[in-house]
Amino acid sequence: MDATTLSFNQRLVELNDYPFARLARLLSPPPQANVAPLALSVGEPQHAPPALLAETLARNAHLWGKYPPQTGTLAYRQAVAGWLDRRYGLQGAVDPERHVIPVAGTREALFQVALLVAAEDPGGAPRRIAIPNPSYAVYEGAARLAGAELALLNATPATGFLPDLHAVAEQDWARTSLLMLCTPSNPEGAVADRAYLAHAITLARRHRFLLAVDECYAEIWDREPPPGALEVAASLTSSGDPFANVLVFHSLSKRSSAAGLRAGFVAGDADALQLFLRLRNFASGGVPLPVLEAATALWNDERHVEENRTAYRAKFDLAEKSLAGRFGFRRPGGGFFLWLDVGDGERAARRLWTEAAIRTLPGAYMARPGADGRNHAQGFLRVALVHDLPVLADALPRMAALLEGN
Repeated sequence: MDATTLSFNQRLVELNDYPFARLARLLSPPPQANVAPLALSVGEPQHAPPALLAETLARNAHLWGKYPPQTGTLAYRQAVAGWLDRRYGLQGAVDPERHVIPVAGTREALFQVALLVAAEDPGGAPRRIAIPNPSYAVYEGAARLAGAELALLNATPATGFLPDLHAVAEQDWARTSLLMLCTPSNPEGAVADRAYLAHAITLARRHRFLLAVDECYAEIWDREPPPGALEVAASLTSSGDPFANVLVFHSLSKRSSAAGLRAGFVAGDADALQLFLRLRNFASGGVPLPVLEAATALWNDERHVEENRTAYRAKFDLAEKSLAGRFGFRRPGGGFFLWLDVGDGERAARRLWTEAAIRTLPGAYMARPGADGRNHAQGFLRVALVHDLPVLADALPRMAALLEGN
């Protein structure tokens, strides 16, 4: 039975459980270890947000009583355009009136973008939405609930933990309406280089599909800043909009340790954003004005981001000291996850919880069996380095010792 013959409710029922619902069942028995539980399963930064966040919210408390417009404020869009220009060298190409809209974080925006593109092809078949496998669960949920045909593009050690776009047949790209990518990737921390992004953008323009690039981890990097899809798009020959066929998604959740602020943006293809804005007028509330004021201040400040990045780099150093040479350890190019090859991710997660009270996420919960019937993430474990150094200095050696016997 294909996606078009299923009702929305049927698709919802058949959708796999959200990874953390599965994890709650796996780890439902209390741990046997006599230590305080530690969550290394969720990508929720534990660093203190910069003081200017609370200060700006307080100064703008009088705005809580006003409905915010979907387009946000001009000051916010200008701050985003200015940040994109500084970060990616875009030389003023981002028009704050055409190329930017604010969103409440990126989760709902990543979900909604699938609704823009999931029409049937001329022959009546559902269009394809292609996503990395493994990936953030919202990508799959968006594709399936939009009624699209889901194409899983395996990301494995053999492909550098990014989907091999060259392995997809041209006729399959011709039926694709959306390709979703994440760089630096969740869960592996792999960074798409300029050549990879250029190939993805060229495919999108040749076959007239939308490329949605989740760049929410772009400001947490180890050795060098990851390139962005907009800078690559602008460098390629294109008539009209320099960002044609490309949307990028950014948030302050990781960059500014402000997950609860729910502030981000979508930028890129002006025509796609006009349609997206029409959708959001019906489907979403605007980002509250005090939040937009705080977010404007955060996008305009780099000092706290540099401090944040330095703190994560020290965690990579600590993890390398504890895990180098074992479990396929490698320093992620970006983001704050370790993607460890432990043989059986589910068994390892259960042992770490039961014997050490450490919560981690089995890699299989972020992936699905591919065309070959295998879940290629089955042997992996995702570990979020979100806690402060003293906490991790205690937890990582204990974790490594237990994993040795997994």
